[in-house]
Amino acid sequence: MASVAGSQEQMPAAHGHSFCKKTFHKPTYCHHCSDMLWGLIQQGFICEVCNFVVHDRCLKTVVSPCSSVAASLIRNPVAHCWSDAFHHKRKFCNVCRKRLDDSESIHCEICEYFVHVECQDFAVADCKENATYLPGKQLVFVRHQHHWREGNLPSNSKCALCKKTCWTTECLSGYRCEWCGMTCHASCHMSINNECTFGILEPIYLPPHAVSIPRTEVPMEAIIGVQVRRKDTLSLICSDTVRRSASLSSVLKRLSVVLPNSCQSISQSQKTPPYVRARSTSEEFSSGDAGRYRDSEDYAQTHAPRDSRQDKQNKNQEERDEEVIKVYDGNNSFRRKIFRLIVVPRQAPLKQVLTQALRAFHITKDPNSFHLTDLYSPDEAVLQDPTPVLSMHRKEGKRPAVFLRFKDRDNDTGEVRVYPGKLQVSQTHCTVPVDSNTTVGDLIGEALQRFSLEDSKPEDFRCSEVLLDRGVTERVLSWNERPWEIMKQLGKDSIRQMELMRFYLQLKQDPHGPNLALFVGNLPPNLSERNYENILTDFLGRENKFSKIGPIYYEYGSMVITYEDSEKAVRALYALRESKYEDKQPLLVMLLPNIEPSMIPQGVQPLLVFVNVKSGGCQGLELISSFRKLLNPYQVFDLDNGGPLPGLYVFRNIQNYKILVCGGDGTIGWVLQCLDNVGQDSQCSSPACAIVPLGTGNDLARVLRWGPGYTGGEDPLNLLRDVIDAEEIRLDRWTVVFHPEDKPDDSSVKQVNSTGKRRQKLSKMKVTNEQIRKAVVASSTSEDNSQIFVMNNYFGIGIDADLCLDFHNAREENPGKFISRLHNKSVYVKMGLRKMVGPKMCKDLHKEVRLEVDGKLVELPQVEGIIILNILSWGSGANPWGPEKDDQFSKPNHWDGMLEVVGVTGVVHLGQIQSGLRTAMRIAQGGHIKIHLNSDIPVQVDGEPWVQSPCDVVVLKSALKATMLKKLKGKMKRRNTEPTMLVSPGVQLVPLPSNDGESPTDPNNTNF
Repeated sequence: MASVAGSQEQMPAAHGHSFCKKTFHKPTYCHHCSDMLWGLIQQGFICEVCNFVVHDRCLKTVVSPCSSVAASLIRNPVAHCWSDAFHHKRKFCNVCRKRLDDSESIHCEICEYFVHVECQDFAVADCKENATYLPGKQLVFVRHQHHWREGNLPSNSKCALCKKTCWTTECLSGYRCEWCGMTCHASCHMSINNECTFGILEPIYLPPHAVSIPRTEVPMEAIIGVQVRRKDTLSLICSDTVRRSASLSSVLKRLSVVLPNSCQSISQSQKTPPYVRARSTSEEFSSGDAGRYRDSEDYAQTHAPRDSRQDKQNKNQEERDEEVIKVYDGNNSFRRKIFRLIVVPRQAPLKQVLTQALRAFHITKDPNSFHLTDLYSPDEAVLQDPTPVLSMHRKEGKRPAVFLRFKDRDNDTGEVRVYPGKLQVSQTHCTVPVDSNTTVGDLIGEALQRFSLEDSKPEDFRCSEVLLDRGVTERVLSWNERPWEIMKQLGKDSIRQMELMRFYLQLKQDPHGPNLALFVGNLPPNLSERNYENILTDFLGRENKFSKIGPIYYEYGSMVITYEDSEKAVRALYALRESKYEDKQPLLVMLLPNIEPSMIPQGVQPLLVFVNVKSGGCQGLELISSFRKLLNPYQVFDLDNGGPLPGLYVFRNIQNYKILVCGGDGTIGWVLQCLDNVGQDSQCSSPACAIVPLGTGNDLARVLRWGPGYTGGEDPLNLLRDVIDAEEIRLDRWTVVFHPEDKPDDSSVKQVNSTGKRRQKLSKMKVTNEQIRKAVVASSTSEDNSQIFVMNNYFGIGIDADLCLDFHNAREENPGKFISRLHNKSVYVKMGLRKMVGPKMCKDLHKEVRLEVDGKLVELPQVEGIIILNILSWGSGANPWGPEKDDQFSKPNHWDGMLEVVGVTGVVHLGQIQSGLRTAMRIAQGGHIKIHLNSDIPVQVDGEPWVQSPCDVVVLKSALKATMLKKLKGKMKRRNTEPTMLVSPGVQLVPLPSNDGESPTDPNNTNF
């Protein structure tokens, strides 16, 4: 193990390694200083537990803790969110310190922790603690500390203290802060100031001390929507907790219902017993010393060997008169057939066998408290022979096997560790002597005295049993339970779990507060509050009814319900996740964190990140993973889980924040539309929005200089830097009202493309009578049939919308094919060619359309399409309006309160505009446009097309405002070589001054 939380302080003597002199037969590097070990024999030392290699000269300065003691150094354990298993290149395991290249491995989605699949059981639960809010603690007294992670540093990393290179590709060496990205040598990191300020991302970082999450059994990956939790891992956790807590077990067994819908195709990659394949001492450096072995009858029959090296090792054991013994650490491991293999001489004394068995499970307690029993003997006899290997019972074709047992009968007294959790005390933990008669109430009282909290009332506290095996599981103990009996019973089930178990002292009152918010979605839209209450009550029952409902987002069929009881909230969470309304898709339910705005420092504008993981192929998934590591994962939201509403609700009380939208133009419109609906309930009604373009056209992103499309080559850290430096700019938004002619038995809008498409449905709004009266003058028309849309980019009528409609229909038929920008554009080209030779649906469009601009009738030229522009980018970067001319029209931009109307004569003209050979026909420019359609004509608003029946269309400036972030012009394009998130001293990046008179809407101006 090689990682330490930032709040820990270890002296070199407390590293816990068991070093022995070693002769290495291939080039080997010191894990402390990363230099090569020179010499022919006994070049250095190696830890017999974790494979830490060190020079003789570095031995006294080692600070990296051994995996046998690393778990005990963690004050507040936080479980990792594991990814699916795959092959990582140029990475090292944080447990066994060996390369990951040759075997499957996993990593944490929140921090830079990498392990082999078979080493996962020994991973230390020290992920970043992203929610540390404490009631009553003022912001001026908050000091955030570095969270150090050893090894796997970015290339070209420099030490923050000595300024020398601190990264290496030869071993696990060097340290990096998970918060600010600071890198340093192992020997230097102890001399660095422990206070962390989040580096260059501080202006947009949501500080952990401002976030609180409810104290429930719901794991963090279920709250933030991580999509990569393996089901078999959960089943193992559940089976271990059946005896201790039936309620917790039932919660974990049903955890799959908590995860988002996209998690249901989770990989089941780990099917091997994890202890069987776990790496043991010195395997990488020797062919014989305590290597990793597989039991032929229990393992090799179902798993093909990786290479011939294993057979060679087994043969060497027999030639050297050694024995391979299976070791089980308790009843649970035997039931699950999970064991470790040790290799000992056949004449080995009992003490040596016991010591190696303890090391195999990373046990550091006194060996005199344990003994070995013969698994295959009739009564599980205790091994007492001075040389027990030869006298052990054997079964034909099986290796000898032993149980590692705790001497519970000989130990009626002992000591337990009690940790203060988030209590404000100086000690990391205290040791309390206990016996068989000590109760939890006695333990709480004694611990309060040792933590110098004598004036506190024991009745205000509770004690929890916390296990760190394969994550973090917690169970609240009753007042009369006996801690020492719990320890002894746990020792029967698993010595490893007994080693990792600890008791936690906590206040009974949850720091999160009494209110727990659940976001509920996928209900029918536009029902009454009473109807929503009745639907939820039917699903929940009276015993799990919520305390409060609201806000309700009627247009989306979504709402927030609040509970004052955490247990009731968790029951409601699972009950609703299993519910379906009218046998349709399951309800979407999320447990939401809470943000305390007073704990956000002045000058910090937290960045709310929305990622459409379905945009841009796999780029959305890559970005959301990167942003969760660079930022607080509670400020990064997956739009596939509830859309923008959950994130906007969580940030509702922050007075000043920014938004980063990762997606196409439709995703941006979706987020802006949700902002319009929740703005009145938020402290910040119009946060500035930046864009990472993941769509096909990305016209708005081009105008705001965010580029034509994210390709994956840009470092996500540099994207966040650009967001910090970007300037705020206003974007005009327009209301498009469709007031159809009355036609009985006919729909006013023929939705030829998918009417169930989520973004399209969310782009529609109900219209008030006053808005309709102001927008449309039609005395004989029913106001109830009118529809209103908000336009951000452009509005097309005719051939442009017809092509867009064909593309949408093709994508609805085969959505899996439309994952590439190049493929999407090729489909547009093919459809355009078909339109050239096929019947022309939009011929003589000028005869079917009447156009008025600012109250004046405009005579239309002979065109097949009309495009009304708010931004000067259309169709993936083309500029239909063209360069500035000496004519009657003023120079346009996207904040001047004017729209530009252009015409196209056909498909060929569209192609020429796309290629830059021609511009469109300039028709008009104005701030209020009215159009009458005489027949069924294709139309599209911001890329959402349909066939519109005869109607009046009014386009007028919307009262809804949008503040966007525009990337600074002249910012150089950074290469992906930055090693950390720290600004190099003495280096300043000064953007070129922009000319206010220059048009900022040039679609070709996309330099990064």
